[in-house]
Amino acid sequence: MSIRMLVSILMMLGVYSPPVRSQQSKLNTSLGAGVTAPMGSTKQLVGAGLNVTVGAGYNFSRHHSLIGEFMWSGLPAKTETLRPIWIAANARDVSGSSGLFALTANYRFKMEGRVFGVYFIGGGGMYHRHASLSREIAVGAGTICTPSWTWWGYSCVSGKVTEDQTLVSAGSTPLGGNAGAGFTIKFHEEGYYFYVEARYHYAPTRSVATQVLPITLGFRF
Repeated sequence: MSIRMLVSILMMLGVYSPPVRSQQSKLNTSLGAGVTAPMGSTKQLVGAGLNVTVGAGYNFSRHHSLIGEFMWSGLPAKTETLRPIWIAANARDVSGSSGLFALTANYRFKMEGRVFGVYFIGGGGMYHRHASLSREIAVGAGTICTPSWTWWGYSCVSGKVTEDQTLVSAGSTPLGGNAGAGFTIKFHEEGYYFYVEARYHYAPTRSVATQVLPITLGFRF
């Protein structure tokens, strides 16, 4: 996703006018977009990327809700992560892309005033990290194993990258968790809100654990 696409999403969110509903509705929906900051070991391999989140759930009361969410987050590889690939390929025209998909169930506790509110949210679910190279790269003998190789799915034995692998893409799908907080601004008397949220996500993906902190802006109805 590009910056232009992110701006377009936010503009659509801003002009979207949901149908009038009762303020006491038990259902909730949300749509947001923002920037994802990599954390921990993930930060050594990828830079900040864009994210999009959609959610829907059930409000048990004014304070307690359950929410199902889908999140996509781009994880653009750093130059240092691609450099060993360029050396092995003896070319700099090899590119790579990676991203994180998450499908989670979450509990939210919120406290709201007439206009402003705060909430805490956390949960867990399935996380899928996918990484791919633009073409196959054969690995020669004696290549030292580093996270730059395992990020793309290459396996290692005794500290060396396994020879003659020609991977193009790799994925890992473990269970993971998340926790965070946000604040809301009520902009419609029927219960529509603008929100800003920061939430930490952790998933023990193969070889390199995925740790990210999406900063999301959006609308909740």
